[in-house]
Amino acid sequence: MFAVIETYWAETLAVLSVVLGTVAAIHAAMTKREVRSALGWVGVIILSPLVGALIYAVAGINRIRRKSLMSRRALALDEIWRSLSQFAISREQVIATFGVRFGQMKLLGDRVTRHPLSSGNSIVLLSSGEQTFDAMCAAIDAAACSIILETYIFDRDAVGRRVADCLIAAHRRGVSVRVLVDAVGARYSVPSIIGYLEDNGVPVASFNGQVIMGLRLPYANLRTHRKILVVDGAVAFVGGMNIRAGFTGPEAARDTHFRITGPVVADILAVAAEDWHFETKEVLLSPAWSIRLEGAMPGEGTAVRAVVSGPDAHLETNHRLLMGAFSVAERTIRIVSPYFLPDTTFIAALNTAARRGVQVEIVVPAKNNLAIVARAMMAQFDQVLREGCRVYMAEGPFDHSKLMVVDEQWCFVGSSNLDSRSLRLNFEIDLEVYDPDLAAQIGARIDATLTTAQELTSDMLRARPFWLRLIDRLFWLGSPYL
Repeated sequence: MFAVIETYWAETLAVLSVVLGTVAAIHAAMTKREVRSALGWVGVIILSPLVGALIYAVAGINRIRRKSLMSRRALALDEIWRSLSQFAISREQVIATFGVRFGQMKLLGDRVTRHPLSSGNSIVLLSSGEQTFDAMCAAIDAAACSIILETYIFDRDAVGRRVADCLIAAHRRGVSVRVLVDAVGARYSVPSIIGYLEDNGVPVASFNGQVIMGLRLPYANLRTHRKILVVDGAVAFVGGMNIRAGFTGPEAARDTHFRITGPVVADILAVAAEDWHFETKEVLLSPAWSIRLEGAMPGEGTAVRAVVSGPDAHLETNHRLLMGAFSVAERTIRIVSPYFLPDTTFIAALNTAARRGVQVEIVVPAKNNLAIVARAMMAQFDQVLREGCRVYMAEGPFDHSKLMVVDEQWCFVGSSNLDSRSLRLNFEIDLEVYDPDLAAQIGARIDATLTTAQELTSDMLRARPFWLRLIDRLFWLGSPYL
């Protein structure tokens, strides 16, 4: 066999190139949702024999087909889910409080997110790493039944070991603990925190971690970017903050996290449980994983919906919901994002809102932690500036927050960045919140940032040297994969 291949190696490579190229080209043509994307990949595959097909296998496949676990949890925990239905908010209730246009948003959310908008919730903004990690560790230390943690980055530094030690202590006192860390994010720290947890008996897994030469093909480009902690089915933490020391201390990067109680915790737990099942095949159905709604009252509290996005059945859920929010905005759209590289549809929706007289503010870091992304962003800003949107470069420590407020009433917060990776390739979880009080808190945070921010203008972009603008555009060409 090997002798034949050695003799006819050129013919073998030619046949292999044709077969793999044909399969890859057919897959791209049949699965890509945009003509330009399909044409681009087919071109790469045809013009780069064999190599193009391999590149497509690593970076081009952006869908995972996996069976839904949520229906199985619903059947097993039928009584609990029935009790949660009393917290559901009707469209008429939203219209009575927030107006007809947000009633339309509620209907859109019902149709695209697969999760209900529920009352009886409480949400607390955590504005620093110290606040976030103190609150998370306190919740873990108080756990009596179960803990599930899912995150993108979990470093083996002082903060990571602090959280890990709390998890280990909970495991040793009999709490059911599960930890899921993204396979790529786990490599940010060497040695990985996964080994530390495994050595101490904590059930831990790496998401998308079945490796072939360091990659899981064909899904190597798909990651969980979710940050979820659920304790005792009663309290959850969601937001943008990874577990790492860089978010603490006097020179810390900034981020925003949220502590949540109420019925929406059930949906957050279901998401983490499904991701755990996808990786380990374990179904979390024991009584330890029940939902507890102490003090929650139907019709009271904050209206919150879990927004689950990812390259599976939830593809572009976050994108669709944001398009709806831009279309109903009447006064303001305020955005904070570390990475602003959305697609043309997203930009067109923002520009249309600005043309309608909506004040659109986009706040990004003046100094980004990813230089390539910063260059690509500069190449794209002119597309929103020339239509009346305003862009601000925030000075000071790098801000990793993902925040959005529409008309001082509707909030969208969580793990999603405004780039192609978060809006299409990553598994994300966000919260849709109807709450003027939370909107005011986020608004105050944005106002404080703007006091030291510099507004970017089209004239400033054009005044930059040609060679620098050219470099920006070259990086921008790769923005769908940054």
